[in-house]
Amino acid sequence: MAQLIRIYEENPDPRSIKKVVDTLRDGGLVIYPTDSVYGLGCDITNTRALEQIARIRGVKLEKANFSFICADLSNLSDYVRQINTPTFKILKRALPGPYTFILPGNNNLPKVFKKKKTVGIRVPDNNISRLLVEQLGNPIVSTSIYDEDEVIEYTTDPELIREKWDKLVDIVIDGGYGDNIPTTVIDLSGDIPEILREGKGDPSIIDN
Repeated sequence: MAQLIRIYEENPDPRSIKKVVDTLRDGGLVIYPTDSVYGLGCDITNTRALEQIARIRGVKLEKANFSFICADLSNLSDYVRQINTPTFKILKRALPGPYTFILPGNNNLPKVFKKKKTVGIRVPDNNISRLLVEQLGNPIVSTSIYDEDEVIEYTTDPELIREKWDKLVDIVIDGGYGDNIPTTVIDLSGDIPEILREGKGDPSIIDN
C-alpha cells in the first residue's frame, strides 16, 4: 500500500526527504512532483526497481526511453559523452527547467542501458525532485505518469494518484496539485537540434 507524504517545495522537511531517499535506496518506486507532470521514478543503480517500472509501462527495459533526473549538470559526464560548447550553453540556459534533452550516452551507462546510444537528461525546476537526487547521490530514472486519455485529476491530484497507483508504488509525494503539461523534449544528440515534442518549455531556447 502506497504511503502519501506531504512535502512543501518551499521548505521541504528533511525527515520526509530522507524517508523517500531511503525507500529509493531500498529499491522502492516513488511518484514525485517535477516542474511539469508528476513522475514515476526509482534509483538508477537498482536493476530490480528499473525492471518494475518497465513492467508497469509495458516495455522492455533495455529499449525503454526513461529520463535521468539530475540535480544539476555537474555529473553530466557520468552518463553523457563529451558535448560541444554550443550544446552546453543551451543546457545552461534552459536548466533547471521543464525540458528533457536527448544527449549521446557514454560507456558508463548502467548495464541495462548499455545498448542505448542516447539518454534523456532532466534537471527539473523543483526543489523536491532535486533534493531527492542530491541526497540519493545519483540520478533517479523516471517516466511521466501523464496520460492524455485519462481523467486529468488522476495525473494531477496527489490523493487520486495514490488511489490509482496504490498497489504499484511505495510512496506518492504530495507536492501540491500537479501540471498536466509534459516537458519539451529536445534532441541534441545530432548535428542539428530537433524538437521532438513541445510541452511546457519554450523551444526557442535552442535558437538564442
